[in-house]
Amino acid sequence: MNTYPFKLELEVRDYECDIQGIVNNAVYQNYLEHARHLFLKEHDIDFIALSKRGINLVVIRAELDYLHPLRTGERFTVALNLGRVSRIRFAFQQDIYRLPDDKPILKARIFWTAVNEAGRPFFPKELEELMERIILPQTKGENG
Repeated sequence: MNTYPFKLELEVRDYECDIQGIVNNAVYQNYLEHARHLFLKEHDIDFIALSKRGINLVVIRAELDYLHPLRTGERFTVALNLGRVSRIRFAFQQDIYRLPDDKPILKARIFWTAVNEAGRPFFPKELEELMERIILPQTKGENG
């Protein structure tokens, strides 16, 4: 498994599975979203506080590649990286691995932006600061 700035370990619950006994494809979106929210919260970015200030973080595109199914009771890790895509967009690269063998289960890229009260996209200072803390130190380390 690659190195990621954030990982979350979870377990498949019975009710998340379909009649075939595997995790329903839509449930993976919940796993991914839960990991993103915890990651942002860990970095003091709170959805409720932002919303009260008229800042809403919204998903604008989701790309998911389903590689292998998960079944009831299996443990897994949701891992993520964050990167800036454009002046007003950023993306989470998220991967799910089954435990304990780290078998790749899903690869996803979730594109986000922030919108103000008028619905216009922009990049709030909270995200700028997060990018500086998370992205730039990794980039500087890779370039020497």
